[in-house]
Amino acid sequence: MSRWLTEAVPRGRIAAFRTLIYLFVAADLVIFTPWVRTRASVPGDLYQPLLIGRILPLPTPTPTLVAVIFWVLLLVALVAATGRAPRLLGWTVCALYLEWMIIAMSYGKVDHDRFALLVALAVLPTAGRARHGDTTRTEAGGWALRVTQIAVICTYFLAAFAKLRFGGLDWLTGSVLARAIIRRGTDLADLIAQVPYLLIVAQFGIVAFELLSPVVFLLRERWRLAMVGFFYSFHAVTIATITISFAPHLAAMASFLPLERIRPMVWARRLVGREARGSAADAPEQAHGDPEPTPLDPASVGAGAEPVPPGGQAPVVGRPAGP
Repeated sequence: MSRWLTEAVPRGRIAAFRTLIYLFVAADLVIFTPWVRTRASVPGDLYQPLLIGRILPLPTPTPTLVAVIFWVLLLVALVAATGRAPRLLGWTVCALYLEWMIIAMSYGKVDHDRFALLVALAVLPTAGRARHGDTTRTEAGGWALRVTQIAVICTYFLAAFAKLRFGGLDWLTGSVLARAIIRRGTDLADLIAQVPYLLIVAQFGIVAFELLSPVVFLLRERWRLAMVGFFYSFHAVTIATITISFAPHLAAMASFLPLERIRPMVWARRLVGREARGSAADAPEQAHGDPEPTPLDPASVGAGAEPVPPGGQAPVVGRPAGP
């Protein structure tokens, strides 16, 4: 089990995954969860912190507190994405983003799509330094990715467990997807809803997929990547039908992918170098045309050699020039 948990991976994969996760945190602040800043204007009496917020304890959000967390977290996440000071900046991002999520989820609604992302933020600082493209393998980095992968799969498996725990078997035959389509469905979802019993079949399929998700750890790499591709396609259909993105979960699920093969900076350098070489090849050798041929110095080739007349052909050295 310990060998499986610490299976070594290339450091380049850690560097790429770290950049992806920290850039997503920055994007999350300005794209997916900017509404958290509105919590500062909500009366403090409505703030009911999660268990972790009660244990620590954490202060009631104020406009100043929320603004400071937003701007500091945004800046630190962008710097951390470069790979500098991975432990110091990593722990800082983890602590600030955890507080950001506690503020977001302490007003009556808790999203489970951020569980794996929070785990990734907690374990990435332990992976140490890593450079893009580095093929050196690291067990510490392997442990960080494996723990994130387990969190991703737990999100699926425990979601199925919650469905059956609170909804029972009626969840499978109920109108869960039908209600979701009525609330936030797209035109594609309306077409699917017209097919008899298709939504019921989809609900059985969702629960089966979530319960069987741990099988991904038993597959060989090729089939494991294929199954992860199915996970992504499942979420693509979810977005296209009921507009639920699970974006944080999708970012964390990249821990399954060989991200070290994606090297945008290397590609950019090669592209710039190729363009530079192409420009140099297209440039004229001389600004004023081709150079005139230089006459041959007889002293440089020995006696009997004749100078090359302009535009003429040099005689063969060592043979008479005439008949």
